[in-house]
Amino acid sequence: MTAARRVGVVIATRDRRDRLAVTLSRLRELPERPEILVVDNASTDGTREMVARDFPGVRVLALPVNHGALARNHGARALRTPYVAFSDDDSWWAAGALARAAELFDAHPRLGLIAGRTLVGPAAHSDPLNAVLAGSPLGPAPDLPGIQVLGFLACGAVVRRRAHLDAGGFHRLLFFGGEETLLAYDLAARGWGVTHCPEVVAHHHPAPSPRHGRPALQRRNELLTAWLRRPVPYALARTAALAAEARADQQARRALREALARLPSALRERRPLPPHVERAARLLQPEGATV
Repeated sequence: MTAARRVGVVIATRDRRDRLAVTLSRLRELPERPEILVVDNASTDGTREMVARDFPGVRVLALPVNHGALARNHGARALRTPYVAFSDDDSWWAAGALARAAELFDAHPRLGLIAGRTLVGPAAHSDPLNAVLAGSPLGPAPDLPGIQVLGFLACGAVVRRRAHLDAGGFHRLLFFGGEETLLAYDLAARGWGVTHCPEVVAHHHPAPSPRHGRPALQRRNELLTAWLRRPVPYALARTAALAAEARADQQARRALREALARLPSALRERRPLPPHVERAARLLQPEGATV
């Protein structure tokens, strides 16, 4: 198996048939010719039929209900390639990116996840997260490429399949929206490297209109991530801050309400970070955040 063919692509989708068709066309043009697996979150818009008709070489894993981001876990388990690149149904990889990712994984056995560089829209603007990742205060590690990070965009990430499964993949409690930080924490806690490698490039073409409710989901999951992995004083401080914002912010009210409903489960599954990962997480906290 060539280095390029050692990377498979998993796409989680739900009811976005037309955008998925564009993504599949782009991925099918890649020189690496990766295996592509679409994990369908119980779509009702003819997604599965479209893939079978127009992309007969693409495998579909049809889930009976919507699993959100956990669909990527199902995909990683179903693929047998040692490395797995995640795409959304509105994103794809640049030519050569998957081959480069395979080379980096082959050369660095501790590398668990590559956070690539994401270019947005037809004009290929740099996603704002690129600069955040590139400026990570965690710096390089002698046995890893790039710069160490504890965050990424899922649609611009490639994982070592074994590392992803070892860390448990995306957490069921978060479902969707800002789910990446917790996986980065869990990979680092298991000893896997998470790094930003800007030469691994993804293209993201999101719909111009924002997805309804996404800010609330992200704020909910930020708080749940704090309770799942961070020190109790930090989690309490983040809860108090969100409660203060909820007095005048409808999205914050929704986030707080949904987080509190899930808090008993988060406490049952709480697993504080090892000291060295907690120290790294503190370095990445916004200025003024309390631990």
